[in-house]
Parts: sequence; C-alpha cells; structure tokens
Amino acid sequence: MKWGVLGVASIATKKVIPGMQKGEWSEIAAIASRDLKKAKEAARKLGIPKAYGSYGELLADTEIEAVYNPLPNHLHVPWSMKAAEAGKHVLCEKPLSLTVAEARTLLPVRERSGVKIGEAFMVKTHPQWLRTRELIHKGVIGELRAIVGAFSYFNRDPANVRNKLEWGGGGIMDIGCYPITTSRFIFGEEPARVAGLIERDPDFKTDRLASVILEFPSGQSVFTCSMQMVPYQRMQFLGTKGRIEMEIPFNAPNDRPTRIFLDDGRDVFGGGIRTETIPVCDQYTVQGDAFSRAIREGGEVPVPLEDAIANMAVIEAVFRAEESGRWERP
Repeated sequence: MKWGVLGVASIATKKVIPGMQKGEWSEIAAIASRDLKKAKEAARKLGIPKAYGSYGELLADTEIEAVYNPLPNHLHVPWSMKAAEAGKHVLCEKPLSLTVAEARTLLPVRERSGVKIGEAFMVKTHPQWLRTRELIHKGVIGELRAIVGAFSYFNRDPANVRNKLEWGGGGIMDIGCYPITTSRFIFGEEPARVAGLIERDPDFKTDRLASVILEFPSGQSVFTCSMQMVPYQRMQFLGTKGRIEMEIPFNAPNDRPTRIFLDDGRDVFGGGIRTETIPVCDQYTVQGDAFSRAIREGGEVPVPLEDAIANMAVIEAVFRAEESGRWERP
C-alpha cells in the first residue's frame, strides 16, 4: 500500500514513518509540507522517494493510495476530508476532530468516496492491549469492575500546538483520549455518564490537569491526566478475583519488551504477582500494516470512523461536566 504523509510533524518523522517503513504491507512513497525545503529534508533523512511543497500536490499524486494525517488537531477533519475526496484512504491522528459534529461530517464523504477512514489509536493493535483484553475476557481477574489510570508529562512551551486552545490543545485531547478509548475497548461498552474535574492553565486556558470518572454498565473507569506533571503512565484493571497492571500502556517502546503484571491478590506485598512479557514490536508498524491490510483485503480498519465519533462524544461530555459540575451523558 503506497502511503503519503501530510506534514512533517514530530510524531510522523520520529515514530510513525520509521515504524511503517518496517511493515510488510506499507510503503511510505511521499511526504508533503507547506515548506518544500522541510519536505525535501524529511524525505532525504527518511528515504522517502517524493517530496511536495503543498498538501494538495500530494493528494493529486495518483500513485498514493492512502494518507496519514498528523497535522494539528484543528486540521484533522479539513485535510482528511480533502484526502477522501481525492480518493485516498485516510489514517488520521487522534483525536480525529475537535467535536462530534465535525467528525460526523466525514461520514457522508466516506460513503460518497468509498474510501476507509480511521483514527490512529495505535494502542488498539498493540499485542499487550490485545493480551490484556483476552485475559480479562477469559475471567483471569474474575469480573472486571474498575479501571484506574494515569497519564502525564510536562510541557508549558507557549509555541507548542498542545498549548493552543483554538487548535484543539490541552491534556484531554492529547492524552486523556487514551484512557477513554482503552476503557471503552476493554469493557466493550460505552459509558452511560461521565464526570470531570478540570484545572486550566491561567495563560493558555487549556486543561492542564483533569480527573475523570466514566460509569459503564459493567463498572467504572477513573483516570487523571496532565500536561504539567511528572512524566508517568499506568493502567490497572481490577476484578473480583485479581488485578492486571500495564507497565507502559501508551508509549510502548519499540526496542524492548513490554510487561503486564497479573496479581491474584493473595497479599498486599506482591506475593501473588506474576509477569507476562510481550515480545518487542513497533506499535506503529503494527498499526500501519493492520490498516493497509484492511484496505487490501476489504476488512474493517482497527479504529473506524464510528468508534472515533463515539470517543469524541465521551470527550465532549467530560468538558460539559466541567462546566455544569454534574454528571453528563455522552
């Protein structure tokens, strides 16, 4: 599958493109930037055959079959729409949109163009998440009752896109979306209502600290995310008979194994903990190949548009809960 990349964002040049280049089903054939010099430099460093000085030129390339869109959040839907209208399949970075209404505008475009559009939640194809879900569904921890998570890093750079409210910046849109989507993934359900407590940066007005409760039919998920705290990430799944903990749930390394810990709860000192080691893999290789294969074989992409819309509905409900001080329904 011949891919084109819109922009030279760090996530693309440092993680996604190198990962996809290792894939059996994906070939990065072109990259575009509004600055041709930047596009050519990225193409040279990454060994990409073609470089374009505008996104439109890349979309006009008839050899490109699919597009990866890592542009700032406010440009996700506009350029994903243009790519689909040009007949390209689209893998768009998360969050897919700024609002549910905006995301829904892609539905008729997808149907009209006949292309596939998906959201780039690479965690949903990583073996450690698939294994965790398998263990829970097998009943290894009994009945899943609660999910507890944390995800944080420190970034107060005024020039960074994550600190620009009008561009869809803030912690929930950047990293809070992960515990939301993975909680939905593991429970296999949609939350009935949500609550959220949010602290905003006094200068940027973006959410810099948020704690969220999601009430599912089968249990609860709670998490804290922050853009101005110590770098940390962890997810725990607590059942009636045991517990599973993921050591590096979201930024899984591509040069060492990942680990999940299974605790039968026999004591509070860890006497019942055993470790499962997940072999080394690059989650961006896995994500790219899964998407490419879905196109080639006519299957569903890992995170289809409907799932992206459902996740955005939860995010919107969290922000409504911030304003109302009450539970809100997605």
